[in-house]
Amino acid sequence: MLDSTTATRDHRDHRPLDVRPQAAPSRLAVRAAHVAVLSTVPSGLWRIAGAAGIPLGFGQDDLLHESNFPSRYSFYLVGLSILAELVALLTLGLVRRWGEVVPRWIPYLGGRPINRWAATIPALLGAAVLCTVGVIGTLTWNSPENMGAPDSPSGAAYWVMTLAYAPLLLWGPALTITAVAYFRRHSPHTPNQPNHG
Repeated sequence: MLDSTTATRDHRDHRPLDVRPQAAPSRLAVRAAHVAVLSTVPSGLWRIAGAAGIPLGFGQDDLLHESNFPSRYSFYLVGLSILAELVALLTLGLVRRWGEVVPRWIPYLGGRPINRWAATIPALLGAAVLCTVGVIGTLTWNSPENMGAPDSPSGAAYWVMTLAYAPLLLWGPALTITAVAYFRRHSPHTPNQPNHG
């Protein structure tokens, strides 16, 4: 969906004209966006290390034991890490120009402003899922099906894995902060001036 209230078009050549400038994102929103992006890095690096055959502390009978890598499963671990980071990078669109206006290289739609609902609703739904997964993951982290299993990492390996995944708990809240700030900043009643709050 595109916001037709903040841009005009030249009907003779169908090129978008200047878009009404929006208020600058707050420092809190920018920091939250970067926290969301960085939150996926430690677990991604941990998975890539496992994909390369570096011991992660899993038992011999576990699929993630180093004897099973490198293998075709390595592509899954690396792909999952890249996918998570790409999804997290979308958060930057909530504090960058490319999250406000459709890139000009996209046919017909290029240069038109993005409706705030079209950006905010998916972001908040994603944040709700991430927060829910984070709560469930925290409550079940040491359960017999997870880190409490016999072949799961123990000792130092347990803490390395735990510390690698702990930052993911920040992803949902950080995305929520950024999405709410984006929605408020693009409200028709928001003054078009930098917001440093």
